[in-house]
Amino acid sequence: MVTISTTAPYAAYQGYQPPYASSVKSSATPQQARATDEDTATSVTLSEAARAAMAERTFAQLVADTHGKLAALLAEADRTSPLKDGKLALDLSTIDHRELFAMSSDESFTADARDAAGLEMQRRFEAALAGPAAIAKVTGNYSGLYKAAAAHLDALGPEERASADWKAGRDAVTEGLKQLQASPGTLPEAGDADPVALYLALSVSGEQVEASLPELAANARTTLDRLYAEAKANGKVPTFNRQTRVGQYIDVSDFSSRVLSSMVLDKEGRFSLEETNAARTALQSRSGATLLAGFQSASKSGDPTAFSQNIISAFSSLSADERQAVGWSDQLYQAAMQSYVTTSKLMDMFGQATSGANTGGGVNLATLLGGR
Repeated sequence: MVTISTTAPYAAYQGYQPPYASSVKSSATPQQARATDEDTATSVTLSEAARAAMAERTFAQLVADTHGKLAALLAEADRTSPLKDGKLALDLSTIDHRELFAMSSDESFTADARDAAGLEMQRRFEAALAGPAAIAKVTGNYSGLYKAAAAHLDALGPEERASADWKAGRDAVTEGLKQLQASPGTLPEAGDADPVALYLALSVSGEQVEASLPELAANARTTLDRLYAEAKANGKVPTFNRQTRVGQYIDVSDFSSRVLSSMVLDKEGRFSLEETNAARTALQSRSGATLLAGFQSASKSGDPTAFSQNIISAFSSLSADERQAVGWSDQLYQAAMQSYVTTSKLMDMFGQATSGANTGGGVNLATLLGGR
């Protein structure tokens, strides 16, 4: 049984504290050092582990970097807070998860910034589980859903993985996977710390994270106006034509799908036809790449239902606004569902036919093929 707290939308991330008061110290030492005869300089050859340790930012550096990124995002969007009316009003997709954890847990950030980071962390967890959850609903097998949760948790930063809350959640997922080995079609009972059970409960109750589309649209408008001003300051005409030789190309391909969707839907009439078309082209390019990747993955899997499952997963991973903006209607989902069901039935029938041919019973293959 999972208890949902309205003040803690994603309980698995609440109460995290940075386990390092100042910095993460590396214990790695140089693998080899040698002095040259020509001068007194020392040449040091570092091991892979040592180089990785040196590249790893301390928590103090992480906090400083995140402050800088957040300040730049707020300035670019002409905002003083990443929240509005309790919803995300700033696209935080360029802040990595380790930085989000720093923002959510360090007291040097404002309360709004900490809350926004927590919401973005929840949104990413929900996005990681949305597709696998949809497949589990169709197939009746929860193994893929728990494996997706395990992969997401394992990819988090070292500070987060050092917390008691992360350990409790990861242990619950491990217990869930253990139970699924014996009964993949039964939702595990792994305790209140199980983030998958919490996700499923929140999805049913409709308490999942949603960004404020009007605010994202306002941010996009501010960003585009800034890009236009920069182009004019350079003495060039802003254009969405990538092949331009005289103008300055305005590239929206780096905008997040949520921001692009706000431009395409343009519910408040903030954008020109040229701007919405550019956003739509970028979204369609992404959706086309997603479909192609799904097809290529399915062709290598050996599972006839793989492509329909990939479509179901991709469809469910998008918000309703994103699906509308990219033109993915409910008919696409229903077609994928029907394809999965039909293919699964055919596989079952062929399986029975093969079994019948070997045992002398079961379904007659000639009958299955219509007498041919």
